[in-house]
Amino acid sequence: MKNVLITGGAGFIGSNFVRHLLNMEENIHAFNLDALTYAGSLENLKDLPFPQHHTFINGSILDQEFLNGLFQKHQIDTIVHFAAESHVDRSILGPGQFVQTNIVGTFTLLEAARKFWLQDNHWDHHQVRFHHISTDEVFGSLAPGQPAWTEETSYAPNSPYAASKASSDHLVRSYGHTYDLPYTITNCSNNYGPYQFPEKLIPLIILNAIEEKPLPVYGDGQQVRDWLHVEDHCSAIHLVLTKGLAGSTFNIGGDNQPANLTIVETICDILDERKPRANGIPHRDLIRFVKDRPGHDRRYDMDAGKIRRELGWQPRHNLTDGLLDTVNWYLTHPEWVLAIRKQLEYQSWLAKNYDTREKTS
Repeated sequence: MKNVLITGGAGFIGSNFVRHLLNMEENIHAFNLDALTYAGSLENLKDLPFPQHHTFINGSILDQEFLNGLFQKHQIDTIVHFAAESHVDRSILGPGQFVQTNIVGTFTLLEAARKFWLQDNHWDHHQVRFHHISTDEVFGSLAPGQPAWTEETSYAPNSPYAASKASSDHLVRSYGHTYDLPYTITNCSNNYGPYQFPEKLIPLIILNAIEEKPLPVYGDGQQVRDWLHVEDHCSAIHLVLTKGLAGSTFNIGGDNQPANLTIVETICDILDERKPRANGIPHRDLIRFVKDRPGHDRRYDMDAGKIRRELGWQPRHNLTDGLLDTVNWYLTHPEWVLAIRKQLEYQSWLAKNYDTREKTS
């Protein structure tokens, strides 16, 4: 790796990866491409390590001519493709943007890589890599007792978001098979940690609890997810880039599968210790069960055995310590929270998705 294009690098996982890469690699330059839609923010890129090795570029992965020029100008040899619409609720209310960004955007980026690497320059396959970030949601939903998903599990997406990511995965594989484009894919479980946009469960609960707002829990709260700290995710991606064979796919999971309600209750308990309410009532009193989302997947579970065996990856964070660290981060970064929550789009989204949702208890 010399000139690395990171798409969506001003978002939650992307900005954490930018930090990780700059700390780990001395001889690379990170070109950070982000359209700065609602979930991407320059606030996430403040105080980067080794900023002289980082260049931010405001642009869209849907602009073919722009991408072609960017590859040529900066001699891009590595792509780490994070840019995506990623919230299931948003995909239910407006699936069209997910088709454009996640499917058409990935296609446009693949075409730029194919043209620059394979058609125009005929680069050696060991010099280039297209790494695609995907999700466990492409596999569908597990019933109680069913084994965790492996890299061989068939795709069965259940939401417009998951279907759009499954489509983008298939596109990347097809370019590897048809055009011999060197690629790797990682499918990750639910991420959490610093800089996560506060529409997602964990930061939403933390910030609502701090402000004495209701804590919405969908349905009965017994949906199960596999929680992965974003820093562990970033270390896994870096290993795949540096040691993973082209054409490989790896599952990345945190080996933590509590129910969503347990996550919410754990955050409440942490805040009872770190920032107790003025009235002395536990934060759990703020929990409100609300109408479930349509087609809500019941259980996710990732088998990350392959990346452990082949690349020696291990997560550093257990869920208890990871949640404590995450709560502390949001408590100690009020300026970041304020800057993000000032966005009018964010405020209107919360009202649209939560304020009208029927309470069940």
